[in-house]
Amino acid sequence: MFVSSFKPDLQIFGDLGSIKAFLPVGDLSTDNYSGVFGRVPFAQFMINSVVITVVTVVLGIVVNSMAAFALSRIGFRGAGAVLGIILATLIVPFETLALPLLWWSNKLPFLGPDGFSEGWLDTYQVQIVPFIANAFSIFLFYQYFDSIPKELDEAAKVDGAGWWRIYRNIVMPLSGPAVATVAILTFLPMWNQYLWPLMSVQSEELRPVMVGIDYFKQLNTSWGQIMAYASMITAPVLVLFIAFQRSFINSIASSGVKG
Repeated sequence: MFVSSFKPDLQIFGDLGSIKAFLPVGDLSTDNYSGVFGRVPFAQFMINSVVITVVTVVLGIVVNSMAAFALSRIGFRGAGAVLGIILATLIVPFETLALPLLWWSNKLPFLGPDGFSEGWLDTYQVQIVPFIANAFSIFLFYQYFDSIPKELDEAAKVDGAGWWRIYRNIVMPLSGPAVATVAILTFLPMWNQYLWPLMSVQSEELRPVMVGIDYFKQLNTSWGQIMAYASMITAPVLVLFIAFQRSFINSIASSGVKG
């Protein structure tokens, strides 16, 4: 993909039958990258995706970790049943929920510059709020919190700490690998969102990067520009994974080992 992003369309198809498809040889240039910026508002799409993804990741870490903390550390009656119900939602595909979610989003009150109105469609929050709470993230935090000795909670209570202080000052600082894993696993689907923003957003200035791929399918399809566009929107994912890969691996290893 990256190598093809520097080649014209004719050369891309000409190199497909040989090893040249993987090599930076032939008529190479950055025309495809300049063509991307001339064809779509790439900077606006990128800013939208960064804002939507970062806000969802940050709020998701807070909300899901608090839910998991309540289920794992506080231990109220019925916590196991609540966790089972949460995990049961994982078997429901998003395509089943998309239309009801769209309908409800269009009925929610919205406070804008002109006062209150009805409907969240064509806004930032419709791309963020429905995806903050996540069953799999809650389960990951629950598994990791469960591996932290509960004796730490008892010692903190002796010193007069409440549940909020235990969560903030003891459990979360020890949960770096779980936070990194949830950040990555939340970042990826949010960055790759296509169906939902296609349904809920009409304004070009609010669209994320994945919807921008449709612009290259209109009129004459430029495969070199598609490769350039795809290369640029893949780079943030690679950077994030490289930055957090050690914590990600540690979290996966620790969640699968007991004792």
